[in-house]
This record gives sequence, C-alpha cells and structure tokens, in this order.
Amino acid sequence: MIDGIGARGSQSSLREANSAAVVEAVRQYGQITQVELAAVTGLSPATVSNLVKTLQSAGVVQTTATVRSGRRAQAVSLVRSSDLSVGVHIGRRRVEVIVADASWTVNANQHLPLPLDHRDDTTLDRIALLVGELTEQVGASLDDVAAVGLTMPGVGGAAYETLTGWEQLDVADQLTRILGRRVLAVPEVAAAAVAEARYGALRGVGSALVVRASSTTTSSLLVGGQPLQGLGVAAGALGHVSADPAGRICRCGARGCLNTVASHLALADLLRVTHGPLSLRAIVQRANDGDPGCRQVVSHAATAIGTAIADAATLLAPERICLTGALTATGDLFTDAVRAVLRTRPLLPSGEGFVVVGECEDAEARGALAVASDGMDPLRNRER
Repeated sequence: MIDGIGARGSQSSLREANSAAVVEAVRQYGQITQVELAAVTGLSPATVSNLVKTLQSAGVVQTTATVRSGRRAQAVSLVRSSDLSVGVHIGRRRVEVIVADASWTVNANQHLPLPLDHRDDTTLDRIALLVGELTEQVGASLDDVAAVGLTMPGVGGAAYETLTGWEQLDVADQLTRILGRRVLAVPEVAAAAVAEARYGALRGVGSALVVRASSTTTSSLLVGGQPLQGLGVAAGALGHVSADPAGRICRCGARGCLNTVASHLALADLLRVTHGPLSLRAIVQRANDGDPGCRQVVSHAATAIGTAIADAATLLAPERICLTGALTATGDLFTDAVRAVLRTRPLLPSGEGFVVVGECEDAEARGALAVASDGMDPLRNRER
C-alpha cells in the first residue's frame, strides 16, 4: 500500500497498516535508514519520516546517526525489548549459540568445540546449559526467550546428510523438551542466506543464489530476502548435481555427484596418503599457510563447485551469487576459481559484483535466530 492511494477504510486504519509495515521492515533488517525504509515499504520518504517520529515517541523505534554511501543518514532500529531470541548452530566439530534482543543486537554468544561424532544427548545438554548461562549473562532468564532457532547438517534434507548417530532424532523437538521453549529448525544454507539478506552481503538485493561450500555443498535461492521453499529434500541440494558421470557412488545412491569430488570427505581422501587424516578446518588452514597439496584440492573443489553454480545461475538468473561456508575462508584461492568458471559463460553477468562473499560471522546461527524470531510482534504489550 502506497501512502493511502486507493485505500479502503479510515485514515487511522491506513496509518496503522503503514506503521506496521515500517516496524516489520525494521524488525527484519535490524537497522535500516529512512531512505531504505521508503524503498522496501513503498511509502514516500515524507510518510516514513512522520511514521518514524510517531513510533519513536511511542517507544517502539529509535534513531541514530549513521553514514551510507558517504552521506549522513538516520538509522532506525527497534528499541530493545525484553523478548530475546536464541540462535543455535550445531556443526560437525563445534556449536555456536547467540542471544539477541529485538533490535538485532547480539547481546551474548559462545562457541563450543565438539569431539568428532559427538553424541546427541551430551551435545543437547551442553547447548541447554549454554543457553541458560548466556541469558543469565545479559540479566535475563529462559522466561524472556521468545524464539529459538536451530540449524545443523541434515535439517530440511535427507537423513544421510545429518550428523553420524543423529539420523533418527528430531533435534528440534528434543531441544524444545529440554529448554521448555519452542525450537524452530532451519536448513543451514537457508539460515546463512537469511543472515546475509538481513544484515550482510545481500542487503537490498532482489534475488540471489546462496551457495554454502563446507563439508558438503548446498544452496538456497533468495527472492525478496526470503528463501524459496522447495517441494522435497532435493531442494537446494547443489551437492547432488552430476559432476562426474563416471565417478564414485554418492551417499544418495547416484553416481558422480558434486559431493563425491568437492566435499570434506573427498578432499581428505585425496590428501590422506601424503597428509594423513585431516579435518576440513585443517585443510583450510594449511591451504592458507601455503601447503601445495591443500591448495591444489581446494582449487579443484572450487572449479567443480563453480561449474555447478554456473549451470544453476544460467537456469535461474539470480542478481547475485553469494558464496558462504568453510571453503570461502581460503579467500581468493576459492573465490577466484569460482569466478573464473563463471566468466566462461557468456549468458552470465561479467561484472565483479555478480559474485560476492558472505560477510556475516556465525551466519548460520544468526539466520536461524532471525527465522525463529519472525513470529515475534515488536508492537505487542504496547499501547496503541
């Protein structure tokens, strides 16, 4: 609705609807300028300015001076609420937990290393303790937690993609029982995509293909800042497109999937004779330290992943490609190889800005938190 053109009902109802649109945009983006608010809501800058003043007087939002593109601007954010959100990312070798308020300010966070093939009961108990400790750290309790988002390997995908020994466990349900708070499960790549759209490399981008290159490769298509929901476990499974028709049998049962040539297991297998068993983190670190073998396998993986991205981008025509995941920590070694493949496709954009690298630290945990908090109403318990 734009400034009441063709509006039905009273002016007060229209103003309430426009106020709700402004608050929703601020909640989604955490902090956003008034110019950006006008763009995302379709309201005029003057209307946005008046609504922000009213909401500020009501104690719903606050403004701070900032700089955008070298110009002064007023950034709008929600006033801190007693409602907290928690984001949890259970990885193969570590867990991240973050606690944030309604203004998207991360008030506390903690990383915890995990042993290989860690047990579900022990890990979930540790997470529950961490959540309790972090909420106490910010002067709150579990009663103040309104939303908990969880992401981990296998969520939203096939059971064989999840952590070893966790295949039959409904992790969100189990953690809900332990915490006494509803837990929403989000696929890892979708969580990372939402984080980048809300306050990372994809702010203001209409559509993007987000590719998470880590232990395996997954993807998510963002449209209007939201991941498209697929029709089954294969949605976004970029790691299961064919990369070598005569290659190895994948865990999914197909032959030569991308994950058979560009996953952690595939890279570690190539290095096993000369380097012994290596974690993905060790491969990335050694590649950054100049180890020739580790640099070779990362470059090989990037080329294979880049080919799959090029095929997907040719079909879907996103405005941006966003690379996330552990392999991007090797910097130009990985990203330059992906860009080199994309440059061979005449139908794809050739500008440097077409491929971006994710900017959000702990993107999976932050994105899971964001998705879980989407059901929170910043206007509740306030007088209208």
